[in-house]
Amino acid sequence: MNEHIDYLRDKANRLSLSPGVYLMKDKTGKIIYVGKAKALKNRVTSYFRHDANHNAKTLKLIDNIVDFDFIVCPSELDALVLECSLIKLHKPKYNILLKDDKGYNYIKVSKGAYPRISYALNTNDPDADYIGPFTSGFTVKQAVEEVNTIFMLPTCNRRFPMDFGRERPCLNMHIKKCMGVCRGKISSEEYRKIVDEALDYLRTGSQKSVDQLTEEMNEAAENLEFEKAAKIRDRIQAITRLRNSQKIFDYKTDDYDIVALAQNVSLASVAVVKYRGGRLIDKENFFIGDEYDPGTMRRDFLLSYYPDREDIPKEIYIDEEFDDMELVTQLLREKAGHAVKFIVPQRGQGMAQIVLAKNNASEYLALRVGRTAREINALEDLRDLLGLDKIPLIIESYDMSNFGEDGRVGGMIVYRNGRPFKPGYRRFNIKDVVGINDYASMQEVLRRRMQRYLDGDESFMPLPDLILLDGGQGHVAAVSEVFAQMGIDVPLFGLVKDSKHRTRAIAREGGEIAISANKPLFKLLTNIQDEVHRYSITFQRVKHKQKTYALELTEVPGIGQAKAQALMKAFKTRQELKNAAPEELRTAAKISIEKAQELHQFIQERF
Repeated sequence: MNEHIDYLRDKANRLSLSPGVYLMKDKTGKIIYVGKAKALKNRVTSYFRHDANHNAKTLKLIDNIVDFDFIVCPSELDALVLECSLIKLHKPKYNILLKDDKGYNYIKVSKGAYPRISYALNTNDPDADYIGPFTSGFTVKQAVEEVNTIFMLPTCNRRFPMDFGRERPCLNMHIKKCMGVCRGKISSEEYRKIVDEALDYLRTGSQKSVDQLTEEMNEAAENLEFEKAAKIRDRIQAITRLRNSQKIFDYKTDDYDIVALAQNVSLASVAVVKYRGGRLIDKENFFIGDEYDPGTMRRDFLLSYYPDREDIPKEIYIDEEFDDMELVTQLLREKAGHAVKFIVPQRGQGMAQIVLAKNNASEYLALRVGRTAREINALEDLRDLLGLDKIPLIIESYDMSNFGEDGRVGGMIVYRNGRPFKPGYRRFNIKDVVGINDYASMQEVLRRRMQRYLDGDESFMPLPDLILLDGGQGHVAAVSEVFAQMGIDVPLFGLVKDSKHRTRAIAREGGEIAISANKPLFKLLTNIQDEVHRYSITFQRVKHKQKTYALELTEVPGIGQAKAQALMKAFKTRQELKNAAPEELRTAAKISIEKAQELHQFIQERF
């Protein structure tokens, strides 16, 4: 547990001080808590400090955190709004205990021939559209009042067109605060055009309208009407605040994605920020290693990401044009069954969203590069400690495992660039050694591995930069003899454990090298030793189970050890053996159909 907290703390320490939202995840990858931060690094690290004084709920949350993700935001306000949206979307366990929908505000636009613009605390009315959420109720109320005043929209309780001419026009029309829809002299088309202009004003903060208000403010000031000028100033500020509070939730109501890349000399990261119904619902990050072509990187990513997805949006905003843009557009259009277009914004809200996505890609890249840098630094320390000629970018490690004299196996694992490279893992059955002899078993495994290399087997190429044996000086000396006989020149050392089976030192011919003082190197070598032990003992347990199954099969008359082994080779598990038909058993064991039927009945009763 402490090691995992160290991992989370280390990851959190590499975050930036940007505002944003963090998403805590459990062992299944499920989001269990969403929070917002003024400075991501400060907030997230506070969860994992040794001296933190957490309450019981937070301690329970921390016990279930296995990893976390984050989304960088332009401001703390944006982070708060996004936090609200993601909580509603994911309903995280530990947020539901604490938070509800109070405090979030919307601009409501009713449907019908004569829609109204009003303030709302929820989105429950199916006969209305909504803009939001916003975090400041005062700002929303002031903006709604302002837009109704500027465009002279009705705010009374009358319903149109059914209430046309039923009552005398209200005071607002007489003082020119309302266009007087109640008189029935304004058509639905004309009215809706005005409402659209009002919504455009709310959505974009129409500079033309702001300029008009500014002129009125200046005119009032020149006429010494300072109270009027102050009110107009407050109106301008309310609209500006409203615009600034809506960076995360775009005013577009469409489905669209924002795609942006960040890269350094050899590595790259891609962020895909998803908007559905105009609301930010998700962010995905992808890491691209050093095997990419910068010229085709965007095209290649888009072709690998979108074609098999069911939710291809109509618009994809991307930070730069890319090769074969028209062809990719055509392909996605065919896959999606609707029009798809790529947009490269140069200014405005679209450009702001590109910048936000690129910031997220940059943060993700920085995290990945930071991890790689630590691992390379540990490998450099290992090179210096062992006096190697080069950094050991490829390391092989070996361990033996047995259950008495049966099931004796060897495991080989590979680390590349400080990380497990599982395609390179290999297993060996001990064939030539009689009895339990760890040194001889290690010699056999390394001899067979190197012979495969000398025979030109590409699956055992290239030779590693370093070999680490799970054992001490005796193991190193034994394998060194084999290497000398075969003409193999690979640096060879052992990993020594203490009485508690923890990595203690590096063994070499003639002595040991302490490693505990170097924490990153100690962690790397411990991980290697734990991994090779896990891999070899898992293989040994499988072999032991297979031998047990085979012994049971020999209870059937006519099924000897050879036939039992043939059956276990054909059917790897008890369940596979139980599911096998008599004809399949006959083929695998080379027995008569009558004997296969007898064997099948035995398996059904015993397995």
